[in-house]
Amino acid sequence: MSTTGRAAHLLDVLTTEFGDSIRQDPAAFSRKFRKMAASPFAFYRGSAAVFYADLTGAFADDAYLDERTGRVWIHGDLHAENFGTYMNASGELVFNVNDFDEAYVGPYTWDLKRFAASVALIGYGKALSDTAITALVTEFGTAYLAELTGIAHGGDDAVGSLTLDTTTGVLHRVLQTARLSTRVAMLDVETVIHDYDRRFAITGERTAVTEETRERVLAAFERYLTTLPGLPAADPVEHRIKDVALRKGVGIGSAGLPSYNLLLEGRSQALENDVILYMKQAQVPAVARHVTDARVAGYFLHQGHRTAESQRALQASSDPWLGYTALDGVGQLVAEVSPYSADLDWDDVNEPDELRSIMRDLGRAVARMHSVADDESSHDLVDFSTEESIVAAVGGDTAGFVGMLVDFAHAYGLQARTDHQTFVDLFRNGDIL
Repeated sequence: MSTTGRAAHLLDVLTTEFGDSIRQDPAAFSRKFRKMAASPFAFYRGSAAVFYADLTGAFADDAYLDERTGRVWIHGDLHAENFGTYMNASGELVFNVNDFDEAYVGPYTWDLKRFAASVALIGYGKALSDTAITALVTEFGTAYLAELTGIAHGGDDAVGSLTLDTTTGVLHRVLQTARLSTRVAMLDVETVIHDYDRRFAITGERTAVTEETRERVLAAFERYLTTLPGLPAADPVEHRIKDVALRKGVGIGSAGLPSYNLLLEGRSQALENDVILYMKQAQVPAVARHVTDARVAGYFLHQGHRTAESQRALQASSDPWLGYTALDGVGQLVAEVSPYSADLDWDDVNEPDELRSIMRDLGRAVARMHSVADDESSHDLVDFSTEESIVAAVGGDTAGFVGMLVDFAHAYGLQARTDHQTFVDLFRNGDIL
């Protein structure tokens, strides 16, 4: 495809994906596109729609896929920056995949390829050689397959977690950093004390809501409570809402999307136990345009249900506040704004040994994510053993499997770098917005 042809392709995919949202909030998308223009990796993060159009077009490849492994739970946006810490329902700090807004059901290799290409882009940004990038992707792919094979042989009891007890090096430091965080410190940033109680701090990013909006949000909250597994439908203390505020999405993936913050009493009336939830409008995932299975499309009530159900499927122990609701007929994801969230900062990791160690851990984490979302989980959309099916599809060809990921990482990394420059020219010349 010529440069002109590729530019037209990018323009078509991006306007199809974002056109309606751009018309509703052009300023938000101007900010989003400027962030995407900052680097090839930033462009890659914000252009999942382009990636999946390519995986079903110029980069289509059915290697190591069959009828079963072509329809498993996938993260949908598995790039290198979508990993971090959270506090699971058992009170344990875990380092794992996060941000499940794009999760769906599709080919497991799509997750692995999206991650591998992101590694190539990060490596390029660090001026690593192609040989060094190959080594990193090889570590990831080998660890993924080894972990998945171990789980297939040992059963779901073999699924572990990356915790303070099981990690070393960089990931252990990330968990330690998260452990230093406190709920009180987060609340002191996000709220103010007024008349002996907490209220949200009103800032440039957070605004007050009208009484009518508050009532609609409260009604949606009551519906949300019925979606929480293992929690009572009503709790006169824990579920009492103290304040509601509106935030507009400001990240690359959430440009322009309304998100309501809810301040809850928490498990007691002590101000240090207050809980902040977000109720965020959920969007159609980019991968859904390229998965034609009617059973998958018909399984979800709305996009909020799809996001929450996907996250529950892909996490062995997820946020106890995770649920969904509808507001004005639009699906919403609801979850806690966690004080124990810490992301892996790739700017702080440059040594080859540390990078390879991280790749091994992330390979293990992705294998565990894929393995928990199958016939042993609480849903029935994927009713077979994911790990056994993937191991069978690979058929012992570890070298070929890893080589496929390496080749894709280099090829698509180059494509993304070229696309980034094309995108910058389209955007700065006013062709997109």
